[in-house]
Amino acid sequence: MQTREEAIWDALAEVSDPEIPAINLVDLGVIRSVRLDGERVTVELLPTFVGCPAVEVMRHDVAERLHGMAEEVHVRISFAEPWTSERISLRGRERLRASGFAPPVRIGPGVLHDDLAELSVLPVATCPYCGSRNTTLENAFGPTLCRAIYHCADCRQPFEQFKTI
Repeated sequence: MQTREEAIWDALAEVSDPEIPAINLVDLGVIRSVRLDGERVTVELLPTFVGCPAVEVMRHDVAERLHGMAEEVHVRISFAEPWTSERISLRGRERLRASGFAPPVRIGPGVLHDDLAELSVLPVATCPYCGSRNTTLENAFGPTLCRAIYHCADCRQPFEQFKTI
């Protein structure tokens, strides 16, 4: 039987990122914690960037999804620790890739040698459409602070990469 906390985490996994609906907030790694205290649930949300324009939408969506699971639902924006792209789950990285976004380069334990090439002086990203590394950075400033725009010379597709932070 599922615990109440597990049910809340499962519900949070149904809340999509407002800017990239292919990934949920749990897989994106912006849910830092869930705290239960009687009939009160507090969710700690880590913004990807200070001033992220989607934070209030995320806060609202989380509160709305958890409505009815507790008498009181509080969604707290936290800067207790910085969000990093390492918090994105493997499933989240695959969802990003499947929706046309190059996932951020992994820099923690278990990094593949090929991934390290993406941290070179000249930024290169793996194309989410054809898998080519024959890509160039077109604009370091994508539609949001957490994304950059690349172009693949092989399949000729533009794409966004979630920045490594």
